[in-house]
Amino acid sequence: MGTTNVQQSYPNLHEDCKDLRNALRGISSNEKKVIEILGQRNQSQRDSLSEAYKLVFGEDLRKRLKSSISGKLEKCLTLWMMDPFDRDAVLLNEALREGGPKKDRVIIGMLCTRTSKQIYLIKQAYYTMFNQTLESHIDGSGFAILEPQTKSKWAFWKGSEAKSKEPPKRVLAITKLLLALARGSRPENTAVDRHFALSDAHHLNKVCTGKIGNEEMLIRIFTTRSSYQLSATMNYYQQHYGHDFEKVLSKQGSGEFLQALRAALQSLRQPSKFYAEELSDALSGIGTDEETLVLIITTRAEVDMQFIKLEFMNECKRSLEDVVRDETIGKLRQLLLTILGQGDMLFSPRPSNCSMAPSATSYYTSPYGSRQPSDGSASYFSGSVGSSAPNSFQS
Repeated sequence: MGTTNVQQSYPNLHEDCKDLRNALRGISSNEKKVIEILGQRNQSQRDSLSEAYKLVFGEDLRKRLKSSISGKLEKCLTLWMMDPFDRDAVLLNEALREGGPKKDRVIIGMLCTRTSKQIYLIKQAYYTMFNQTLESHIDGSGFAILEPQTKSKWAFWKGSEAKSKEPPKRVLAITKLLLALARGSRPENTAVDRHFALSDAHHLNKVCTGKIGNEEMLIRIFTTRSSYQLSATMNYYQQHYGHDFEKVLSKQGSGEFLQALRAALQSLRQPSKFYAEELSDALSGIGTDEETLVLIITTRAEVDMQFIKLEFMNECKRSLEDVVRDETIGKLRQLLLTILGQGDMLFSPRPSNCSMAPSATSYYTSPYGSRQPSDGSASYFSGSVGSSAPNSFQS
């Protein structure tokens, strides 16, 4: 479990069920009580609570929340109550509908921090909810129908929005990268082939200096190597060429595709640091990016939030809770702080490039090297990345 501090046995199920019923009755809901209950319950307990509420009162708790609570608090609560696969499917769909480099970064972060088994289940949920494959929405071919299916338990999620939208425009190479990530073909073994890693390091240098290859080779390396193998490649690259490959990806004028590769590299090697930086960006500047804040907190709270907090502290020299308290307002602030679970550190602090033992009880947790992906089940169909335009990486 992550940062929610609740007993697994859940002895107060019936009491919570009754209290929620009372809190959601009438014209004005008792939002404080709803937050107090749901914000402190883990995924298993929230699922049990939803089932019990349906059994006792004959209505869907999640639909009741959506009808009784409005605004940003309603969206945050609804996401928090979803199972992880449905939640990821909804968030991926929203990112694809809006489009743009920022949303592509969201998609890359999500796909790089899920295992191939989890990606399979996310894609199943996506098809069930939207009647289209995730891949068809990534390449733009399936955007004629965007509404969830009417029989889906989450059909109410987007019921008031338009049913069609022009597919977002993006660089072709980024679409190929997203499709390759969505195939979920990355190995999850810990073995490293050092000769293969060295060969990849040389290929990366040759592609980016315009000597051989094109973006297809970069996509293949970034999407078909395990995180251990990719880390070994990056280490060899630095040893042989005297600088981190990430610097090549972040150089001035590098373009949207190399920036997308940089996001993939960051989220694969150091997911906690990646999300800490995303939170820092969301909480700084003029106006808080509450959408990003809600997305990260609801998806990572029971995964690696304790490590994200440490990275955030290193980055900003302030605790995440303090910044959230200063930069958000109202009941949304109360819910986010409740989910964050101040002071609840269930694991010993460690830097984001260390490993920890796998856990069989969590949706995401079982880090591979420097990343913290997870446990899930099964894999999906495969396919090739496809051809690309001539080399575009010359300095």
